[in-house]
Amino acid sequence: MKKAGILNRHLAGALAELGHGDRVLVCDAGMPVPAGPRVVDLAFRAGIPSFADVLEGLLDELVIEGATAAREVREANPAAARLLAGCLPDLELVAHDELKVLSAGARLVVRTGEARPYANVLLRCGVFF
Repeated sequence: MKKAGILNRHLAGALAELGHGDRVLVCDAGMPVPAGPRVVDLAFRAGIPSFADVLEGLLDELVIEGATAAREVREANPAAARLLAGCLPDLELVAHDELKVLSAGARLVVRTGEARPYANVLLRCGVFF
């Protein structure tokens, strides 16, 4: 068994398959999941695991070259907006409907147990060299 890092075998395996430019949607329990991408559903109970915990774990594992979130997060979920701004300084904000369209191009969807609105972000993978 792994001693550190992401222990969920489905998520660890999915992350190992990602390449440069692949997109990962990290979403709350209410975000519509697009048809097509691999889905790792971590939701256990409302709020568990939190969006913040999952995002932090993914950022420890991945190189990110860009990220997109819904601009509505600033008004509807200021805590998530602060988290995203702090973790992803070059965050692009688009309308929530546009984020849903962009999410259809994700290779992986990681669903959290977050039960607050607009706790969603689309990450674009980079390379470590």
